[in-house]
Amino acid sequence: TCPAGHAARRPQRLTEMTLHNLPDITKAVLFDMDGVLYDSMPGHARAWMEMCRREGLHAEYDEFFGYEGRTGASTINALFQRQFGRDATDEEKTSLYQRKTEYFRELPPVLPMEGALDMLSVFREVGMQRVLVTGSGQQSVLDNISRDFPGMFDDDKRITARSVTHGKPHPEPFIKAMQLARVSPSQSIVVENAPLGVEAGDRAGAFTVGVTTGPIPREAMEEAGAAVVFSSMPEFAHMLPSLLLSLLTITSDY
Repeated sequence: TCPAGHAARRPQRLTEMTLHNLPDITKAVLFDMDGVLYDSMPGHARAWMEMCRREGLHAEYDEFFGYEGRTGASTINALFQRQFGRDATDEEKTSLYQRKTEYFRELPPVLPMEGALDMLSVFREVGMQRVLVTGSGQQSVLDNISRDFPGMFDDDKRITARSVTHGKPHPEPFIKAMQLARVSPSQSIVVENAPLGVEAGDRAGAFTVGVTTGPIPREAMEEAGAAVVFSSMPEFAHMLPSLLLSLLTITSDY
């Protein structure tokens, strides 16, 4: 937690945060997509459950919120390891993920997360690069980014499941995003909604913000390495100017 000398300068309503991975002159913010920009995780969980039901795989609805951030292949491997004691073959991973994708497409369109556009607007106004970092390969959702968040993301500022060898919680997705933005870890902020993504951001060396937009408790975010946790996206968007000012105040003293 913050030393007493710094705590007095923090906005009183700002959630207590830790000092590890404090950014210096922050230049880029790296966003997860599902559960951060879109309220899509309930639909993904439903699609995974439907695939599991039809394929005879044992699973619980809530566990897929914990898998958020993994690539589809990694999620299928986790299911196979638990039930069969082995990884899925490449053919099984391709086939099962395709079926899951088809079930997801049959659901109603996903909506942007409440507060996400306000949050993005703050980062744009302060001149920070915005990079999408997602474990998803769902083109149907990726295609909506420009429509739902106009002017917020450049097409070449995206890291997806197809961009990496190792998905979250490995730091590779965020490290590649930093390379794409040409920034160092100390110039980066990560925004995540799930422990695997939080762990990946923390391991990549970024100041990592957790936002609880689903059933995962804030304690799980803190244990994964979040420097600060907000209870909803609207709360984060509202408190973001204070957070950025607080970080500027703290880092100017170091």
